[in-house]
Amino acid sequence: MSPTTQAMQRDDRQNPAMLWVADGETLWSSPMGSANKSCASCHGTVASLRGAAVRYPGFDATSQKPVTLGERINLCHQRHQLATSLPPQDQRLIALEAVVAHQSRGMSIRPDPDPRLKPYRDRGETMFSQRLGQLNLSCAQCHDQQAGRLLGGTVIPQAHPTGYPLYRLEWQGMGTLQRRLRNCMSGVRAEPFAYGSTELVALELYLVQRAAGMPLEAPAVRP
Repeated sequence: MSPTTQAMQRDDRQNPAMLWVADGETLWSSPMGSANKSCASCHGTVASLRGAAVRYPGFDATSQKPVTLGERINLCHQRHQLATSLPPQDQRLIALEAVVAHQSRGMSIRPDPDPRLKPYRDRGETMFSQRLGQLNLSCAQCHDQQAGRLLGGTVIPQAHPTGYPLYRLEWQGMGTLQRRLRNCMSGVRAEPFAYGSTELVALELYLVQRAAGMPLEAPAVRP
């Protein structure tokens, strides 16, 4: 990140992602679904979820599988508000993710320790080193072996997902970690996994484990 981008992220008056946080605050108190309930109906103020975002993806006991923060929000829509799920990358869903994540900004990332997540996390670790696409490259080749070097004038990061959902200048909008992972897959000319797929969630689990102990920056700004 350039000093200019860092300054944009640190100043809430300049950080464009804060527009989505504001939208999320409005949605938090807006009734949805046939139950006519809002998020606030169950949780009270959004500040009550401080600390929640730093432990996702987490294990969902009902579906017996790991879920991302966005998927958890959608599960609440279905189970408690009796509303239909919001599509992946829907700006309303990203706004709700942003406002929830914002409550934990500055807290250390603490991956969910549930032992039932281990097979998924192990799968994510394997996938991180798996070569993909026509370019025959793996995540590890860029983000471990080449971290700190330049790619198209941009510094290659170590793939620590500390700021999602975030505002990416390239996108001119907000997006989730899964959107970024799919972009990387397209970049190596591979067929991206579907949003919400087991593969993408497994990769998220492994990446979050790599970032354990780092402060959450959400909603961040990236080039």
